[in-house]
Formats: sequence, structure tokens, C-alpha cells
Amino acid sequence: MFRYLIRRLLAAALIMLVITTITFFIFFALPSDPALLACGKTCSPSRLAEIKHSLGLDQSYLTQYWEFLKGLFAGRDFGDQSVRIHCGAPCLGVSFQTDTPVLTTLLSDFPADLSLGLGAAVAFLVLGVGLGTVAAVRRGRAADKAAVGLALFGVSVQIYFIGLLLLYLFVDKFQILPTSGYTSITEDPAGWFKGLILPWTTLVIVYLAMYTRLTRSSMLEVFAEDYMRTARAKGLPAATVVLKHGLRAAITPIITIFGMDVGSLIGGSAVITESVFGINGIGKLAVDSVQNSDLPVILGTTLFAATFVVLANVVVDLVYGLVDPRVRLA
Repeated sequence: MFRYLIRRLLAAALIMLVITTITFFIFFALPSDPALLACGKTCSPSRLAEIKHSLGLDQSYLTQYWEFLKGLFAGRDFGDQSVRIHCGAPCLGVSFQTDTPVLTTLLSDFPADLSLGLGAAVAFLVLGVGLGTVAAVRRGRAADKAAVGLALFGVSVQIYFIGLLLLYLFVDKFQILPTSGYTSITEDPAGWFKGLILPWTTLVIVYLAMYTRLTRSSMLEVFAEDYMRTARAKGLPAATVVLKHGLRAAITPIITIFGMDVGSLIGGSAVITESVFGINGIGKLAVDSVQNSDLPVILGTTLFAATFVVLANVVVDLVYGLVDPRVRLA
């Protein structure tokens, strides 16, 4: 297990290096000049040259890339002697708009994504697997048709439609919940929970459909295996056959999808949900940085999201061996 973990971490580090390299050079392949974007609309040639020098943009691309990699491990300094900004490791650059390290901005918005992503992921995993299992066990009956119909509804609707509908019903019309927004759990636990109920519900409705259908199809495939018929023939309780022998074997593809979804949600992929409910998370930060042409923040959010997706896949590979004994971590 330990050797396998080391190999997976090394592979993850290599993948992150490739992603970092591609993202960095795409950053410089854009037609716009980063120094000109940082300088603003009214920018003199002398001021433009100063900004290029302070950001290290007057050096070759390879030199800039090497400085960027060094900054990830040792930090960097931006600016000149009069105005100098220190960016501690891991340094993802300094925002053109706020002159603050990108990582500082990301970490300030990260709790919102963590709360939104983890809360919704746990809910749609439990509900999706539960509904899918019931649908497979009750195949062709009313429960199966209801679960499939609910899944079809979730696939058909969009996040912005569900989000706006929930806001209208529970905030504007019936005034059951407060206006949307994120409140830190350390400041007000009750406000934190109330503010995330509707975003969680929106994501659960959308993601529930996929997990219900995937669980149902996986369970039906497992039910057709010979060892399942043998377990029933032995007279084992139905719950033992379904949960211990059936669900444990069918859950492997579900874990794969779940790991990727959790990594992307925590990394800021719930941008539409954040925009609808006024949550200042990393997804909304990425959209704002694109609108403001804040290239360091765009680069930082991309790498931040990629990191969580890669780490989530490493965790998924480790969970395989614990959930399914047929999987051996060689």
C-alpha cells in the first residue's frame, strides 16, 4: 500500500507539472500583453517598461517559467525597490487588480467552495446511491419508475432554472430562508447552514440524476452475476445480498465519478450556483478574473482546480482497495 501510494503521488506530481507547463505557456500565448493589462488603459511607455521589469516580463519565456516554478517552492518578490510585494510559497503570482498574492485570494474564497462542494457531494452521493439501489431492487415497479422519473427530471433541468425557482419560492414568496450568500461557519453556524440549504439543494437535484441512474445500472449488472444467485440460493438475508455483495461490487464506478465531482466542485466548478446565490467562491472569482483580464488569477484558479481533481483521483484509487476486495493495489 505504501509503495503504491508513493507511485500514485509521484504520478500526480508529474501530471501537475504538465498541467502547470501547459497552463503557463497558454498564459503567454494570449494575444494581449500581460504588462499592458496590469498597467491599465492610460499607460505611458515608461510605465509599461517599469511594469514589465517588475513582473519579470522583460525576460525570456523559459526564464519566466523557471522563476514561476521556483516561486511555487520558494516564493517570489514582485515590484521594485520602492514598492515590493512578497509572494510566499507556493506563489501563484500577484493579482493585477488588487496587487495581492493570488494564493491569498484563493484561500480567502476556498471555505465557501469547501462548504458548498462537500455538503452537496455527501447529499447527492447518499441519496443517489440509495435511490439507485431501491430502483434496482424494485425493477419495473412503482419505486423504480419514480426513481427513474426523478433522474430524468434532474437531467432535464439546468442549475440556473432550479436555483432561481428555489430563490423565488423560499426567499421571495414564502420567506422561509434568508437571502442568499455565504456566512462563515466560525462566525454564525446557523447562518452558514441556512445560507447553503438552497445551493446544496440545487446541486443535489442536478447531480442526483446521474448517481441514481449509474447506481441502478451497476446494481442490475451485478445482480446478473453468478455469485449473486449463489448468495440468494444459500438463503442469506436480502439486505446482506444487496448491500454486502451487490452494492460493494457495484460501487466502484460510482466512486470514480464521485471523486472527480468532489474535486471539481471544491476546486470551483460550481460557478453557476455561486453566481445565482451570490456566493463569493473560487468559481465566481475565476469568472470575475476573466472579465477583468486578471491573468495571474486566471492561472492560479486553473492550477488550484486541477490540483484538487488530481488529488481526488489519488484518493479514489486508494479507496478502491478498501471498498472492493477484488481490487488489489499492486
